[in-house]
Formats: sequence, structure tokens, C-alpha cells
Amino acid sequence: MNEKNDFESSIGVTFDDASLLRTALTHRSYINEHRDANLEHNERLEFLGDAVLELAVTDYLFRKYPEKTEGELTAVRAALVNTISLATAAQEININEHLLLSKGEARDTGRARQYILANAFEAVIGAIYIDQGYDAAAGFITRTLVGRTEEIVEGRLWQDAKSRFQEKAQEQENTTPEYRVIRESGPDHDKEFVIGVFLGREEVARGGGKSKQEAEQAAAEAGIEKKGWQ
Repeated sequence: MNEKNDFESSIGVTFDDASLLRTALTHRSYINEHRDANLEHNERLEFLGDAVLELAVTDYLFRKYPEKTEGELTAVRAALVNTISLATAAQEININEHLLLSKGEARDTGRARQYILANAFEAVIGAIYIDQGYDAAAGFITRTLVGRTEEIVEGRLWQDAKSRFQEKAQEQENTTPEYRVIRESGPDHDKEFVIGVFLGREEVARGGGKSKQEAEQAAAEAGIEKKGWQ
């Protein structure tokens, strides 16, 4: 059994058009290094898969939680389909081992790789949708992703990190967090921020990001872990 069939077995889908799966697993950077390979990159399939994913998850949550408001369902969906969640699901089905990447991208194991994995996961959904139809794509999503729903709901992970940290800080320490810029660097079009989250005089944790909001969320997430408030 070849690698492609191994991957198809792991995701429970056998493609009629194998080229769709190959495209779903091909990153733009690989084509830039292999211009004679006669391959397409996965960005169009990712675009399609994103829409299929949103519909399938929305339908699932709507039916599973009839008591939840539109706002709560939107927040749960956002937590379920964010980059980290999709990248984790991609790793669990070993997308990483089958991706076609440039040498530079293949060496990157940080946040950039998470985006690549999440995008490839959506591209695989798009490929399944074209090859097998909506039901097969929704079945793949159910098998590989929505199992995290109860964990998200029970752990209130659908709340953003700042909201969760503030709720716990007020509950456990009767204080409201304060966020302070520790450092900012880079040109105006490509800023990097490091922000600390404080409880009174105590700096609990720091986080970084391309915007203050992103850095605050990262600091809050680190603070939750530091305090053991998961």
C-alpha cells in the first residue's frame, strides 16, 4: 500500500480523483521550489473547505445544543474551528507527514506551521467535498474534529482567553487583570508586541503577537496555564 492509500485509510476516504488529494496536500512554497512539477497548490481547495467546514460545524452545533443562544453557538464554533484546533486535528491524522512543502517551510515548527496544517486540513475537506460530496465531507469533519466540542463547552473554552482569565481572577483572587505593554518592536507595518498580564503588582505571564489584542490573548492564555485555571 502506497503512502497516499495509507493516508486515505487513516481519514476513512478513498478518492476517485487522486489528484484532488495531492493538490490538497501541496503548499504554495513547494511549487515555488519545484516549478516543473506540474502541481497546483491547495489555496483554492482551502477556500472551499473553509465554507464546507463552517456549514457542517454550524449544523452539528445547532442540532446538539438547542438551548444555546446564537451568540454562544457562534463562540463555540469559533473555538472549534480556530487555527490551533484545526492544526491539532491535522496532526492527529498525520497530515504533516504527507504535506509537500519547501525546505524552508518544512523546517519551521512554530506558529507558521500551525497555519499551514490548519489550511491543509481545510483543503482536504474541500477535496473530499468535490470528490465525494457534502455528506462525505461532513462525515470526515465529524470523525476528526467535532469530538472536541464537549471539551470546549464543559471547559468554557468557547470564551476567549481574556474573558476566562478575568472570570477566574475575580473568582479566585477577587481582582481584575491589567494588561501592560512590555515591549514593542518592528516597523509600523510589521509590529511585534509583548504584553504582560498583571494581578495587582504580580506579573503572572507574558504573551506576544502582531497586535496588542493578539498579545493580550496570548498573555491571558499563558496566565491561565501558569495559574492552573484550565
